[in-house]
Amino acid sequence: MRRDYSDIIDRERPVSKKHPPMDRMMRAAQFAPFAALTGHDEAVRETARLTEEEIELDEYEVAELNRKLQWLAEHKDTEVAVVHFVKDAKKEGGAYVKDTGILKKIDEHTHTLVLVCEQEEVQIDIWKIIEILI
Repeated sequence: MRRDYSDIIDRERPVSKKHPPMDRMMRAAQFAPFAALTGHDEAVRETARLTEEEIELDEYEVAELNRKLQWLAEHKDTEVAVVHFVKDAKKEGGAYVKDTGILKKIDEHTHTLVLVCEQEEVQIDIWKIIEILI
C-alpha cells in the first residue's frame, strides 16, 4: 500500500487555539541529550582512580629514618625532601607525596615534621614518612 499524501500535502499546519506556539529554543530542548543517571560518569571515574597501599618499613629502614631525623633535629633550617604517605579522603589507600622545603621544626609531641614549602607551612606525620632526602 503506497500513499503519496496528496490529500494533505498542501494544507497548512494546524495551530492550537489553547496553546501558543513553542519557540525554537524550547522545541530544540525537547530533543537535547540528557544524563539519565546524573553523577554516574563521575562515580565511574572515581572508582577507576587508583590509589596506593601504605608501605610498612622494615627495622633497618626505620633505623635509617630515625638516624636522619636525629641529624635534622640538630640542623634546623636545612633544605630537605620528604616522601610520605597521604591517605585518600574518598577511598581506601592513598598516595605517596614528595614535599621539599626548609625544615622549621620537629614536634615530638604531635609526631610531626614542619616544613616551609613556598611560603606555606606543611605538617608531615613522622609515622607516614618512608624517605628523607637531605
